[in-house]
Amino acid sequence: MAQTIEVRGLQKRYGDVRAVDGVTFGVEEGEFFGILGPNGAGKTTALEIIEGLREADAGEVSVLGMSPWPRNPRLLPRIGVQLQSSSFFERLTAREQLRTFGSLYGVTSKKADAMLELVGLDDKADVRVEKLSGGQAQRLSIACALVHDPELVFLDEPTAALDPQARRNLWDVLREISTQGRTIVLTTHYMDEAEALCDRVAIMDAGQILKLGPPAVLVRGLDAPARISVASGVLTVEDTLLLPGVDEATDDDVSLTISTRDPSAVVAAMAAKAALDGVQIRGATLEDVFLEVTGREYRA
Repeated sequence: MAQTIEVRGLQKRYGDVRAVDGVTFGVEEGEFFGILGPNGAGKTTALEIIEGLREADAGEVSVLGMSPWPRNPRLLPRIGVQLQSSSFFERLTAREQLRTFGSLYGVTSKKADAMLELVGLDDKADVRVEKLSGGQAQRLSIACALVHDPELVFLDEPTAALDPQARRNLWDVLREISTQGRTIVLTTHYMDEAEALCDRVAIMDAGQILKLGPPAVLVRGLDAPARISVASGVLTVEDTLLLPGVDEATDDDVSLTISTRDPSAVVAAMAAKAALDGVQIRGATLEDVFLEVTGREYRA
């Protein structure tokens, strides 16, 4: 497929810090692409360079066949950008806000109003932006990025600080946007979000891409045990360790948790002992891949 974004050998330094250190990747037309990484990994810096908001020290970037730097007036109408922190015009309603953004691109009021419906804010059209909830404000921010019907959309941590209900609601909005054929580039700290939404992800740390591919492929490539949990007390830890296929077992008085690379053998043995009360089986996830390649130490 055609490449909407091509990045080759991208570098950006701040003093001795290599914020982006030789990054290379491409994003296909119509793809939902995620960039993941811990704080300070270089995600936002790389995204700002691709968006044309920051100049690279070295490397090449092509967006829709054009260079984004210096700011390219031919490119701007074709991309939409939702930043980590969005600022709205004060004392305007959601409808007025969106119409104002749309007017900068020559978008009609009717088309701007239709965007409110797409993001589920048509019932909040006459509410001033400062009265919107966090999730509603994020949806309005995305609507402003989409109001001029861009081919390519950048979303920088759009669900940060939202409660679980607001996050899931916003996922539905993003899925709807994706089905319209737009190319979407997303940065996020939420691994479940990336698994649910992205066709491919790049995991960054220390300015470099450590893993790149579809989430399911990255998870399958991880040599990680499955976790089986049942209600505490159905078996003792000692008896559990004697079952075929069990590598480790712990009991915290709430759940008995088993680590195994042969879950079918373990479940069969537990079924024979009628010890499957409340059974749950968890395989590896994208979070496991993330921690495997970036480490588990805390970084503020």
